[in-house]
Amino acid sequence: MSASKKILIILTSATKLGHHDRPTGFYAEEVAEPVAVLTKHGYELVFASPKGGQSHVDAYSVESTKDKQVVVAFMNNKAIQDKIRNTHKVSEFVGRESEFVAILYPGGHGPMFDLEHDADALKLTEDAYNSGKVVSGVCHGVIALTDVKLPDGTNLIKGKNVTAFSDFEEEAINTHIYMPKSLELKVKEVGGHYHKADQAWGAKVVTDGRVVTGQNPASAHDFAEAVHAAIVAHHL
Repeated sequence: MSASKKILIILTSATKLGHHDRPTGFYAEEVAEPVAVLTKHGYELVFASPKGGQSHVDAYSVESTKDKQVVVAFMNNKAIQDKIRNTHKVSEFVGRESEFVAILYPGGHGPMFDLEHDADALKLTEDAYNSGKVVSGVCHGVIALTDVKLPDGTNLIKGKNVTAFSDFEEEAINTHIYMPKSLELKVKEVGGHYHKADQAWGAKVVTDGRVVTGQNPASAHDFAEAVHAAIVAHHL
């Protein structure tokens, strides 16, 4: 496959959980796995965030996965870490969706605070999907897809099978108290058919046409493979 095929990974610019002092950012494994999988498949990865510049990793997500080789390799990958310290602004790519075969939103709690209603991210994602590209999100990154519209104004998620971080998981780690809303409920409110793993914290990936979603960190590897599979299936 030609390395000229690009995937845009849109990270959060958030560093705090709303008005709380608790730090946040992106979840390490949910970027590490897509980087490993998609690099293996030959894609060029481009990183962006709403504000541009550095996107911060959630320190807890690094500590809790410090024994996972894929995360260690990711944190030690100078080329990738340089890209994450110097992300493009999402606004730079509005009108340039044709450059990418897919848009990918990793999770971590950060996206709940800056990617749901980001006008540039919404416009870029809408244009990408409506021009035949794959759009995807894992864990809390799915929030970035929940307000995306089709050309007729219908919500992208309406009637589609999707997954995302569950209420059970949010409450189990007591982070629901910091969230501006329930992600699971938002998916349902916009008409999505919500699915989750049979077992708590289990992996779950759902592909519905050109929309690919993953539930949680455990889903990150299979999610990335599913993004690749969707790109191949749609001859992008």
